[in-house]
Amino acid sequence: MVTTHRIVLAERPQGAVTPANFRAEDAALPPIGDGQFLVGANYLSLDPYMRGRMDDRKSYAAPTPVGGVMEGEIIGTVLESRHPGFSVGERVAGRLGWQTHAISDGTGLVKLDDRFKPITTAVGVLGMPGLTAYSGLLTLGKPQPGETVVVAAATGPVGSLVGQIARLYGARAVGIAGGAEKCAYAKQELGFDAVVDHRSPTFADDLAAACPDGIDINFELVGGAVWQAVLPLLNNFARVPVCGLIAQYNGSSGEQVDHLPAAMRIILSRSVMMRGFIVGEFWDQRPKFLDEVSQWISEGKIRFREDIVEGLDNAPAAFMGLLEGRNFGKLVVKID
Repeated sequence: MVTTHRIVLAERPQGAVTPANFRAEDAALPPIGDGQFLVGANYLSLDPYMRGRMDDRKSYAAPTPVGGVMEGEIIGTVLESRHPGFSVGERVAGRLGWQTHAISDGTGLVKLDDRFKPITTAVGVLGMPGLTAYSGLLTLGKPQPGETVVVAAATGPVGSLVGQIARLYGARAVGIAGGAEKCAYAKQELGFDAVVDHRSPTFADDLAAACPDGIDINFELVGGAVWQAVLPLLNNFARVPVCGLIAQYNGSSGEQVDHLPAAMRIILSRSVMMRGFIVGEFWDQRPKFLDEVSQWISEGKIRFREDIVEGLDNAPAAFMGLLEGRNFGKLVVKID
């Protein structure tokens, strides 16, 4: 009998996530049956979408039940198999949750080949975040040479790839990041044409100065004050792919201001295309994405950074830090 160590949702957050929302526990797994295999987790990906799963509200996916294993994607190794399509020793990735071991029938899991170097890229630049950036930018944003592309969280796994792909397509990439160190990394290592610090008291003016010709594509990941600074700079026929609103996930305190009328006026008067998307709708693009982005990485055209945390029990604190922007690069938990 195998025991899995796991992190479950102890109670739903009321505003910001706290340690009380999580509970660590051990559970015995049953023997695997025909058509099943046992996976030992090596790495767990931490991503902003998990915050939405903690709330009991209507969304594109069902919420995590109280007492249920926190949802998340892992990279793991097949330890035992009674499935004809999965052999012991193979590396796989899929949403098996915040736990050290899991039983699967293969649904939703993908095998990892030698393009994933290091293996953690399977949940980062070559995983869900990478596909989000690639498909959202190219399918919805449609960057053209000479256009200005703006993206916040510019050193994160999605934002960093958006900016680099935009430049490969001849566009001008303007990144938004928090703090001098992240801004310097985005400019010097990732090659953004300009980078603006959202912590600056003159952030809105700084962004306007960095976009003298306005904004043609805003890849929206953050919302909140960042979106309010972007909005007046949008050009006629600008495109706004929306895949995240991290500034709003924990709710908001203080005075509530209704910005919708002003936003709708600009969207209408400037013929702006604003389109929310979930990466799953572009899953059919994954083969082309993997071929192209892995090739760009091997050629040195794409750079990436990972933030590795040791130990599953440290996942809750790391996740809370992610929601506050404390991570630097793709946040991954290494599981012993």
